[in-house]
Amino acid sequence: MGDVLLVMLPALILAAVLWAGATALKPRNFGVSDAERYQRELAVKSQAHYAAQVQSAVAARARIEASIHPSQNSQQQSQQEDHARTAAQLVRNASVPAGGRHADDLLATGHLSPQLFLELQSLARSGHKTKAARLLRHSTHSDHQTAKNYVERL
Repeated sequence: MGDVLLVMLPALILAAVLWAGATALKPRNFGVSDAERYQRELAVKSQAHYAAQVQSAVAARARIEASIHPSQNSQQQSQQEDHARTAAQLVRNASVPAGGRHADDLLATGHLSPQLFLELQSLARSGHKTKAARLLRHSTHSDHQTAKNYVERL
């Protein structure tokens, strides 16, 4: 039995060393564990949730901006309505034409005559808003604030 042990013991040691070497050199499974997979899925879901929140916040901000700042067409329409209101008020305030101006400076529709309007517009755009307001006041007998507001909108 001693001879068997002498032969078997090195064989067992050699088998153990070979097994250990094969196990050590065996390619490892670098796959993702369940915990890592769960963490990655959670991160993807969290990122998607955050992106959805950002998108809804941007949409809400756009709705607020749209309600606060109307579009260019809406602004132009409201300015035209303001001009018409101001001109109508000027017609109501006008009773007698003033120094050298004709009664046709204000048309029956409540709008200014095209000549007066163009003259006021050119004065306002060239930086002479005070002169334009003065001319409008004298032409239509309107009050100072109304004339000033009208010229500011030109």
